[in-house]
Amino acid sequence: MTAPTEAPLSGLRVLDLATLFAGPLAATMLGDFGAEVVKVEHPRKPDPSRGHGPTKDGIGLWWKLLGRNKRNLTLDLSTPGGRDVLLRLAASSDVIIENFRPGTLERWGIGWEELHTVNPRLVLTRVTGFGQFGPYATRPGFGTLAEAMSGFAAITGEPDGPPTLPPFGLADSIAALATAYAVMAALAGRDRTGEGQVVDLAIIEPILTVLGPQPLWYDQLGYVQERTGNRSRNNAPRNTYRTSDDQWVAVSTSAQSIAERVMRLVGRAELIDEPWFASGTTRAEHCDELDEAVGTWMARHTRDEAISAFEKAEAAIAPIHDIRDVMEDPQYRALGSVAEVPDPELGPLRMQNVLFRLSRTPGSIRWAGRPHGADTEEILTGLGLSAPDIAALRAEGVL
Repeated sequence: MTAPTEAPLSGLRVLDLATLFAGPLAATMLGDFGAEVVKVEHPRKPDPSRGHGPTKDGIGLWWKLLGRNKRNLTLDLSTPGGRDVLLRLAASSDVIIENFRPGTLERWGIGWEELHTVNPRLVLTRVTGFGQFGPYATRPGFGTLAEAMSGFAAITGEPDGPPTLPPFGLADSIAALATAYAVMAALAGRDRTGEGQVVDLAIIEPILTVLGPQPLWYDQLGYVQERTGNRSRNNAPRNTYRTSDDQWVAVSTSAQSIAERVMRLVGRAELIDEPWFASGTTRAEHCDELDEAVGTWMARHTRDEAISAFEKAEAAIAPIHDIRDVMEDPQYRALGSVAEVPDPELGPLRMQNVLFRLSRTPGSIRWAGRPHGADTEEILTGLGLSAPDIAALRAEGVL
């Protein structure tokens, strides 16, 4: 294998003007693969993610993840001085990611027209709850609302329970992946045309895509998916099961061959000969019987025994991990999925590694999230501003 070269996005400059959470996470993903990301925050109102969740020594830990591989600049974009600095930054940048309500940048005089004028190759990426147009466009939008509106909450939870929201930023995270993909698609288009463009990403849309063929089902069959708990309408057995040592495992039988192996393993091979066992959909109609068969077997075995037996049978099983288990799991360790990152504020930190491995141009975590405004002087000096210029901007409250 040839020696690694520089990261694939080296030389790409990204201005991260966004907050909470899809836009900033997309910028993080770009930074992980070499992009120079400049995080622009209000001088008196930092990105709220700095204060989300647990802190250590007054420092938000979520920010250490979300702010990694970013340099930090403070700038009040609503002021004339802030507008001027932003336009100077935009002139030498490739991508801007923002999530203000539609019309906000235009009101400040830094909308697409002004940005495109100073840099025709710029990609302006606009990440909002509901998109740039339509009846909901100006509403406040968060991932929770997307999880509700997309149909995700309606199909999540037990059949006799309420719609259930995820306990983490699911829609935002999916939107971040989609945003990073959209940026790369727009940049590929720029390579062909020489011109930048606007990316309009609504957080309500990517989560709708990952929910699968529900629109098709409804359009063609009038079918509305209901809550089924851990079960599936498409295959069975598919559930979580308690083992004899009071642990939990998950079993999936999406493939017919796997379903047959599971039934042989748990001592119910006669069920394979039932006519209804021949497809996932008809197996799902007999989920009570199949769950009873698997659950009874699980209750007689420890988790380790169950996993070992399933692996020998080439059937699909996984332990139900909490984060303590994740940190010790040998597969995650082998992949390097959790990386240790040195940090001058908190010492060594362990966090998720970059999303995937490239054999020749790998990504990396170069540093964890930095203090608010830590790189302001350096960035502005690099733009050609003098020390008196910077002092004047500070006096005006721009920085």
